[in-house]
Amino acid sequence: MANQISASGSGLDIPSLVSQLVQATRTPTETRINSAGSAATAKLSAIGQVKSAMTSLQSALEKMASAADAPSYKTTVGTGAGYAASASSKAVPGDYSVEVVRLATAQKLSSGAYAKDATVGSGSLRIAWGAGADDALDVAIGANATLADIASAVNRAAGGKGVTASVVTADDGQHLVFSAASTGSGGALAISASGGDGGLVALTNGAGGGLTQTVAAADALVRVDGFERTSSSNTIADLVPGVDLTLTKAAPGTSHTLNVASDNTNLKAAIGAYVTAYNSVVGTLKSTSSYNSTTRTASALTGDSLVRTVQQQLREQVSGNVLALKDLGVTVSKEGVMSFDATSFDQAIAADPGKAQAMFGKEGLYGGAVASLLDQHLDSISGTLVLRTESINKQISGLEDELDRLDVKMERLSEQYTRQFTAMETMIVQMQSSASSLNSLLAQSE
Repeated sequence: MANQISASGSGLDIPSLVSQLVQATRTPTETRINSAGSAATAKLSAIGQVKSAMTSLQSALEKMASAADAPSYKTTVGTGAGYAASASSKAVPGDYSVEVVRLATAQKLSSGAYAKDATVGSGSLRIAWGAGADDALDVAIGANATLADIASAVNRAAGGKGVTASVVTADDGQHLVFSAASTGSGGALAISASGGDGGLVALTNGAGGGLTQTVAAADALVRVDGFERTSSSNTIADLVPGVDLTLTKAAPGTSHTLNVASDNTNLKAAIGAYVTAYNSVVGTLKSTSSYNSTTRTASALTGDSLVRTVQQQLREQVSGNVLALKDLGVTVSKEGVMSFDATSFDQAIAADPGKAQAMFGKEGLYGGAVASLLDQHLDSISGTLVLRTESINKQISGLEDELDRLDVKMERLSEQYTRQFTAMETMIVQMQSSASSLNSLLAQSE
């Protein structure tokens, strides 16, 4: 029997083999990077939740501090008193006797009766009011002007300042009415005429003028606890400390009581909103850092020092003012949940109105300290939460770069394996060819 040398090609699926080898090399590193990326993304989300909750707390604190620093007051006025009242933060609680003696009125002047569309006269009307250099205007009146023409010319020239003019049609004919734009004696009108045919004299109120005063210019007069105040306006400020009076009806000889009292409605609402925001922060800090011992599952920020620091700082601000806060109706349970008792608050403020500002104001013992704490963590440049967010984003960016480098490395490894297996396949084919030639020679020698 003749001897033969056997040889055959490798038969390898080189692309599949290369892919499997590259994937085996890639998987450990890729798994590590993806795992780190998932953890970093979870931390970034958790930090975002904490930051959002603390930003809401900061906003609620600012509103509470503003309400505490600017106390509110409410006014009570009896029906038919002839005035309305509104109080500012500078008001002084108490009862005040208010008598509206006279309302401020705006002067009205009326011309005599004219037939409809009758020609009045031409020339120039000068209308003055007040004492200012600009408190006057000159109105040119053309020939054949009617009352309607004159009214339109006056209104165009005045532009709503100082005077308005209108035409009123009565049983006896048409009347031109000049109305002072401002109430009080200071707004009284002085109208004179010049030039033209002399017909405009009938529309003046000087000597020999034809205008009749239908409503006199008058200043308001009001008495509060016997003290009098005149005013060109029907709105009078600070006759009652921190209160604006708006006069609506004169009732001389009759006084009505104005009551000014503290109004803590807005402040109590602000404190309630702060308590809600505080509990949201406490809950968020707990949920993002808790550990489930049953499932042995950690949260994104379990063991995180920043979370522990914020939790401790919030507790310290409460514990350092625990009695003063409790006196104002604010307490915190062992679980860290804050609550607010409005009844206790009302009792404390009734006894000492300054307590709320001393505790919750911008410079208050609690309000000021918590504001500083929140700034430390939320400052847009140096806040710890901002810096932590930037750090995690850099970490995620670094992991993305690492994945890109891994892609490049694996592409090179794939090329390397492909070259090596291709070279091996070529060598096997060459060996197969040599074996075939050798077998031919052996066959010939038999």
